[in-house]
Amino acid sequence: MSVIQKIRDKYARWAVIAIALALLGFILMDAFAGKTGMGSSGPGNTIGKVNGVSIDRQEFELKNQALEYQYASQGYQVGEELRQQIMQQNWENEVSDIILTAEYEKLGLTVTEKEVRDILYGANPPEDIRRSFTDANGNFNAVEAEKAVKQAMKNPAQKENVERRIEELKKQRLMTKYMSLLTNTVYFPKWFLEKRNADNALLAKASYFSVPYDLVSDSTVKVSDDEIRKYINDHKDQFEQKEETRTIQYVLFSAAPSAADSAAARTEAENAKAGFAAAADPAGFARMQGSNTPFFDAYVSGNAIQIAQKDSILALPKGGVFGPYLDAGSYTLARMIDSKNLPDSVKSRHILLGTVNPQTGQPLYPDSIAKVKADSIALAIKNGASFDSLHAKYSTEPGDQKGVMTISSTQLQSQFAKEYTQFVLFDGKPGDKKVVKTDFGWHYIEVMEHQNVSPHYKVAYLYKQVTPGAETDQNAVNMANQLVGESRDPQSFNAYYEKNLKGRGIVKSIAQNLTPMSFSVNGLQGNARRFIKSVFDADANDVVGPERVGENYVVAVVSEVNKPGLLSVSAARPSVEPLLKKEKKGEQIIKNIGQVSSLEQTAAKMNQQVLTLDSLRFEGDRMLGFEPKVLGAIFNPANKGKVVPQGIAGNQGVYVVRVDNIATTPVEAASIEDQRKMLEMQVKQGLMSQIQQGYNPIVEILKRSSNIKDKRSEFY
Repeated sequence: MSVIQKIRDKYARWAVIAIALALLGFILMDAFAGKTGMGSSGPGNTIGKVNGVSIDRQEFELKNQALEYQYASQGYQVGEELRQQIMQQNWENEVSDIILTAEYEKLGLTVTEKEVRDILYGANPPEDIRRSFTDANGNFNAVEAEKAVKQAMKNPAQKENVERRIEELKKQRLMTKYMSLLTNTVYFPKWFLEKRNADNALLAKASYFSVPYDLVSDSTVKVSDDEIRKYINDHKDQFEQKEETRTIQYVLFSAAPSAADSAAARTEAENAKAGFAAAADPAGFARMQGSNTPFFDAYVSGNAIQIAQKDSILALPKGGVFGPYLDAGSYTLARMIDSKNLPDSVKSRHILLGTVNPQTGQPLYPDSIAKVKADSIALAIKNGASFDSLHAKYSTEPGDQKGVMTISSTQLQSQFAKEYTQFVLFDGKPGDKKVVKTDFGWHYIEVMEHQNVSPHYKVAYLYKQVTPGAETDQNAVNMANQLVGESRDPQSFNAYYEKNLKGRGIVKSIAQNLTPMSFSVNGLQGNARRFIKSVFDADANDVVGPERVGENYVVAVVSEVNKPGLLSVSAARPSVEPLLKKEKKGEQIIKNIGQVSSLEQTAAKMNQQVLTLDSLRFEGDRMLGFEPKVLGAIFNPANKGKVVPQGIAGNQGVYVVRVDNIATTPVEAASIEDQRKMLEMQVKQGLMSQIQQGYNPIVEILKRSSNIKDKRSEFY
């Protein structure tokens, strides 16, 4: 498939409205307020509560749409999966905001209007504002920035979005203040630093061997339900869950296109080939044939076309058709519309005499006067006047580099006014000058340079997507329905699978820890939100489906329901059983080792090699790895010069150790105060690094102590 430029904002270069509004809030359509179809606020519109504070569905939806617009404006395809992720992101933001707002109020933290002005127009404004209101010399124009904001605040269509953006900036400042208060409480007492220095000054020599846990077969170690239950009760904080989770077993029945479906799509493309070749309007013909990919009406550099059939397509004569060939799930025909030698990019400069202010919609120059001024500028430059001086005096376009732009041919054709593009790319050559009218006003334009002139091609494509036929789809449905008809519970579900499906290569999978708001299932491609709602509408042991997800019909059985509270034994077993098995293996190995009096003799008995740790520090070394229990035994003064009489159960195995010597080296020379400052700075930097990466441990702690009720699954 040809390279298709994603057109984001038509005429983006001159649409300076983005300068203020893209920075101060995303421009949400009028439909935001009136077309959500959610009705007014009220108890029935509450999608959750945090410490008694309600989250309104309508406001939540508006914020979802704002985030969707933000992602779309950055070039993302906003599909169902991304929408679900946006919703979750928004939910986390809402919960955090409510929790943090309460903390700010307790502490009396506020952001004054003077601070807001400093945030927007001070020495360190937001990067987007700085970029848009900085001139070619790198000077930030705070006056112009403030003027643009005030103008936007007077426009009812823009005011709400500007206010929303300012609120976000205020939240960021409040978070900065809050985190400053917390990080400044970090403190390391003198005794801790002295003990740390003394420990770090120790130097040990030790000999050891280890018996890996892997030498004991898993099959010989059994863990009972009672043992897991005891472990759960002993570590309740690790196994407390605040929302219901479910486990399902599921089977997929593929409804992906078959070989017959692929052949049918190819035949359709073959049948359309002659008509595509003869059509006066090939793009219109492709649309009539059901090809829904838009025609990119532009010339594209041959270097930018990256498909396997490129050479065959570019060798076509004008009007020639190549294909069908398979590309991204479609049989494709390519018709050569035209080819030209064009530059990959054009360097030009211009002076714009705008007729309308794109930020405010207010008129600037009347059209006739703008035309006269543009002609006068052209004459003045012809007679030797300075372009830069005339640009500085007359141009109505702020923020550009003295009117100079280097733009790719693809951008020119997709994002710029067609009259401007026609001159600088097609009609003009380097050195040419012209006065040109566009929707934005009158331009005096000079073509400065054509860079990398090479063949460019305009190609039309017709796509026949390979889709599953009715027979393919019905076969998958029939197989899924047979499983449903024979299944009443997990036992009959599994029995039917083993007897009728396993031998046909159909795989049964398990998905654990599904939550009411999950939207994906491991191993299941596609948006599974509707299917997961069905899972949570069912009871334990119920069979769910068939449900279409992506290219499959899925049938599942609800094998486990875990209510809020402590995890059940079966739900906790996957994480707890390995820990208890390792513990039991350690006990068994220690018992086999027995009482240790000679390291070498015991190593020979266990068929292990004795290793030496020389110049070992308290923080360990690469050879030993992370083994705090072993390090503790080695640096225990009571063990100096002795064999530790019992094996030590570590992380990787059981260790038998002899401490040959412990010596003391000079203590760290830095003062206690310098060490304290260094450690405190490291803690603060580590915390801020986590926050910058999207995880705030302070907020997570506050969440665990909050009463959060999530009712989104009732609405979505």
